[in-house]
Amino acid sequence: MGDKYNKFSKYFVAVDCVIFGYEDGDLKLLLYHRGFEPAKGMWSLMGGFVGEEESSDTAARRILKNITGLDDIYLEQVQAFTDPKRDMEGRVVSLAYFALIRIDRHKSDSVRENGAHWWSLKSLPNLVFDHKEMVEKALEKLQNKAGLELVGSELLPDKFTLLQLRLLYEAIFQRDLDPGNFRKKILSLNVLQRLCEKNTTESRRGAHYFKFIDGATERSFERIVKI
Repeated sequence: MGDKYNKFSKYFVAVDCVIFGYEDGDLKLLLYHRGFEPAKGMWSLMGGFVGEEESSDTAARRILKNITGLDDIYLEQVQAFTDPKRDMEGRVVSLAYFALIRIDRHKSDSVRENGAHWWSLKSLPNLVFDHKEMVEKALEKLQNKAGLELVGSELLPDKFTLLQLRLLYEAIFQRDLDPGNFRKKILSLNVLQRLCEKNTTESRRGAHYFKFIDGATERSFERIVKI
């Protein structure tokens, strides 16, 4: 390092991953018990330090791979958390990311080996440091994303009903949505393909399954849901 930089303090750079999953109408968060000090035993987001030869994106994907066994995970940076006193062991700048994964697709053995558990977003335990704020900011970013483009391909099965899609949106926005208005809005986007197959558990007549049209979920639209 050049002499020009020697007068500046050196900081640690970390990443923390807000890992969202969806199951049984509930948006969930993957947390683990910290196995080391400070705050050993408290619930924490999945995270770690950025290596010398890594970008923060690469570090976040490495952590997600180690935890879930998955490579193709949707990942988006939330923001930097820079409070000098956020970690009592030293000056740590953390870059928070949110990830969306299918709970039925990740390797549960890898999750268990890391002591991780899925928690409902409605009943989270106390979290270490500023991780609660990270979760709140990540949820806001997910809601903004879901309001402007159709999400679900990372969280729902390959085929789903409009009811299942609405329940996912209600879990993301943490409130009920009008069924008729939601159906009308979603179908007007022309991003779903209706299948011949029906789900017969939702009504006597059955509800058609849909699937996402390839590439259509990333289009920008008039806001789907107002925040």
